[in-house]
Amino acid sequence: MNGKKNIDQYKRIILFFMSLIGVGIMTVAFAYVWYTYYADTMFVVSFFRRGHYAVIGIYYCLLFFFSNMYGGLKIGQLKRTEVVLSQFLSLFLANVIAYMIICLLAFGIVNPVRLILSMLVQMVVATVWEIVTTTIYNKIFQPWKMLLIYGERPAADLVYKVDERRDKYAIYDAINIDEGIDKISEKIKDYQAVIIGDISAIKRNDILKYCYANQVRAYVVPKLSDIILMGADRIHVFDTPFLLTKGYTLSFDERLEKRILDIIIALVLIILTSPFMLVAAIAIKLYDKGPVFYKQVRCTQNEREFNIIKFRSMIVNAESDGVAKLATQNDSRITPIGKFIRATRIDELPQLFNILKGDMSFVGPRPERPEIIKEYKESMPEFSFRTRVKAGLTGFAQVYGKYNTTPYDKLKLDLFYIENYSVWLDIKLIMMTVKIVLKKDATEGIDEGSINAEREANGEDVEKIIEDINNSNRD
Repeated sequence: MNGKKNIDQYKRIILFFMSLIGVGIMTVAFAYVWYTYYADTMFVVSFFRRGHYAVIGIYYCLLFFFSNMYGGLKIGQLKRTEVVLSQFLSLFLANVIAYMIICLLAFGIVNPVRLILSMLVQMVVATVWEIVTTTIYNKIFQPWKMLLIYGERPAADLVYKVDERRDKYAIYDAINIDEGIDKISEKIKDYQAVIIGDISAIKRNDILKYCYANQVRAYVVPKLSDIILMGADRIHVFDTPFLLTKGYTLSFDERLEKRILDIIIALVLIILTSPFMLVAAIAIKLYDKGPVFYKQVRCTQNEREFNIIKFRSMIVNAESDGVAKLATQNDSRITPIGKFIRATRIDELPQLFNILKGDMSFVGPRPERPEIIKEYKESMPEFSFRTRVKAGLTGFAQVYGKYNTTPYDKLKLDLFYIENYSVWLDIKLIMMTVKIVLKKDATEGIDEGSINAEREANGEDVEKIIEDINNSNRD
């Protein structure tokens, strides 16, 4: 166990240098094309050595920036396919900007074929590099041998989620918090890390202090109060530290900045996506002669109701019984055209007009239907916290969650965004949304027969589930 801890302290350094080398190798491909083709197209006759270095250096910084933002450098932390996809997207954006820079330096449009071929080579290199580095990473850093500490809330779903990253985390056993600190602390000694589930703060604190005192790595599922404190101001009154939560959300200047950003981005995207919206509208109309748009009452800031606009993806009168129902996996109500525009998120584009009108922001909690909010609040009164800001086209829960993420987890993600708001966070989430559009699992429906995303409490024994998972992995 100590050996594991000693090696782990060098993890970030190793990953950092792996990332530098990977981005450097892909930059070499760009440098080759620059020197052999594009450097001679510059308007300036003599492009001196420092000029070449500057262009290549800018490209390296661009690629590193996008790779870091989208997760292309998170070797061993994200799934292999997600890392590769992130790197592809980073390469595409870096090369687009590089092409624009080249055109500006050449004072005209240049042939992009060489740069496109270079990008294809880079994608192959990125894939090979990811496979090699992940293999090395997994040999050096074995998955953490973990103990799950759970309480009254269902823990089966958490076990299944963690098992999806078996290469990084491995839950070998579980114990209920009611077993007591003495029994739990004795059991912790056999493991390298613990996962502290969503349990009461009073019971959790003893475990957390024990782990901290004994240098045991602890992964804590935060409670809503924890997330609120994350956004608190740190102040001191003489020698007493305070965490100040103000109870309100965005200040006047933050709201003004957010509104200006919304208007600019919405106008630009409406212009850029207008051809796609036109084609989608024609396809929907030709398919079944029904209405192109679908309007539905949703709630925005302070639960104010408004009509959200989408391209219709379901059959006409999909909710003829009057019952609010979220889309399920393989939902028969979704038309063939609807499946495509849902998968590509084209159905969401008309909401840009909701943003211009001011009913929505570009980034914020997704707007829910009034009847669904009412239902959630019966078991979760804190669900109204997420309506302290305008509803958004995209948001923290959309980037880091899924369509079928539970309402409780969505609330945590949305509250994290509200408590940590900044213009830079909005810009980052907008850019991250590009990646989410390409991820299939982000559009998964809820289970058949559910009217919302709430999951049933799993009555199975958590220890039995863990034992079955470990046995199947050994097989």
